[in-house]
Amino acid sequence: MLNSCIPWSSEDAGFYRRQGYWQDKELSLILEKQVRENPQNIAIIDNGSEKSYACLEAASSQLAGYLFAQGLRAGDRAIVQLPNCFEFYVVFFALQKLAVLPVLALMNHNQVELSHYAQSLDPKLLIADATHSLFQTSEFSQKLGNTAPNLQHVLLRGSNEWARNLTEKLYASACLDHYHCVPFRKHNAEHVAFFQLSGGSTGTPKLIPRTHNDYFYSVRQSVEVCQWSEKTRYLCALPAAHNFPLSSPGALGVFYAGGTVICAPDPSPSSCFTLIEKYGVNWTSLVPPAVQLWLNSKEREHVDLSSLDVIQVGGAKLSATVAARLERELNVTLQQVFGMAEGLVNYTRLDDDQWTRHNTQGRPMCDADEIRIVDEHNQVVAKGEVGLLTTKGPYTFRGYLNDTLHNVLSFTEDGFYRTGDLVRQTKSGHLIVEGRDKDQINKGGEKVAAEELENHFHAHPLVYDCAVVGMPDELLGERICAFIVKCTNSDQSFNRVILNRFIRARGLADFKHPDRIEFIDALPKTKVGKVDKKALREYITNLLVTLPIA
Repeated sequence: MLNSCIPWSSEDAGFYRRQGYWQDKELSLILEKQVRENPQNIAIIDNGSEKSYACLEAASSQLAGYLFAQGLRAGDRAIVQLPNCFEFYVVFFALQKLAVLPVLALMNHNQVELSHYAQSLDPKLLIADATHSLFQTSEFSQKLGNTAPNLQHVLLRGSNEWARNLTEKLYASACLDHYHCVPFRKHNAEHVAFFQLSGGSTGTPKLIPRTHNDYFYSVRQSVEVCQWSEKTRYLCALPAAHNFPLSSPGALGVFYAGGTVICAPDPSPSSCFTLIEKYGVNWTSLVPPAVQLWLNSKEREHVDLSSLDVIQVGGAKLSATVAARLERELNVTLQQVFGMAEGLVNYTRLDDDQWTRHNTQGRPMCDADEIRIVDEHNQVVAKGEVGLLTTKGPYTFRGYLNDTLHNVLSFTEDGFYRTGDLVRQTKSGHLIVEGRDKDQINKGGEKVAAEELENHFHAHPLVYDCAVVGMPDELLGERICAFIVKCTNSDQSFNRVILNRFIRARGLADFKHPDRIEFIDALPKTKVGKVDKKALREYITNLLVTLPIA
């Protein structure tokens, strides 16, 4: 499991090393560099508490030593589900020191998602937050233990009555000092550092192995593109586990540059505006719905946001109209970011002209990023035409964990990853995202696989057939609409309330719950007999012109 990824070809790996993209360095060196050079600089501000790089190093080493004493070893796996907080980064670096491989779950993931990760990884360790509804009691962790027989250790951030307290372990420094003497294992930089989560179109999220070489390069190059330094004061408002606020350049980019991360509990104006004013935040990252909330918030009238220089926007396409408002009303530079947990990251540059900043989603950050825009037969389309984005490069992965079928479907024969995005490319090399080819709904930056939700609907005995599509929404970009065909051979009452209650009881993440349910007599079909989702999307779009969300 330690090297549980499909490797790059020896030819590609050799080229990436010769060009300096891969430096055979492990991710924990990001922190060690600052401890050597700037140990007293503030690395993280969380809930008013300032933590230096030396403090972050000490806490992560102490936790690593504690986990080593509990029997955790290189190659063991872990599930980590923590909010935006100091402890998130302590845990990340502690596990890197031990070569323990975590999957970074989001706080809005529920029992379905966590059970899937446990089944896929058979983790030895679970680190979570005591405020999450799943961890109010030991019941769910015991269920996970049935799925993952190697799960032996549970640490919860915050007070609880049934598991060890992560916070106590971090701050009981007097009894943990001796853990600094643990000989932490050095990584092979070609091996997996941790797992990220796909926004795929089928089932629960697939696991993406990220290696030290590819991820360290992604962080370094992002810092160079964004010109970050010790003066960077970055507000982490999006979920810390997301690839965007973790590495584009994100918190790891801040640590590499020697700046400061300010933790916000969420991207709402009420959470962020006072932090921006108090700590002189000059960079942050948002998704388009949060941009709308910031622009429409009356709280702007009562705070000083003048320290903000750049706002990155990604996760979903930003309209050019909102882009113009953002720069004009907040007096900032917009940087659009179009990336994916599988690898490829595109940025608009800080010196791009206004049209490019407002209308494109950036260009690849690396000269070795190979981009092909192709038709359904994998033939390259003419420059400027819309096609399917495929890519390969020094930080784009080579395959999902233990998922042979999806890997065959997700890659071309010559190793290009099929992203599922419909794009066109300008003469300058910038990409304009035109939509998705995959059956996926982008709800405010959170990707929802239609097939996963359809499978849950089909589990209800009174559902004969169903189809899930995205419907347009001014704030979130898309919401979820489920078209349901009832069984006709039943006298039982069946309505939206019953069906919504059934879906909520299935233990899905909240953002996957349907926003609208439409009962219809039959699903429309294409000429080849497939469900005509285009017709369903057109139907609900036309209906929304006159009716509100039900």
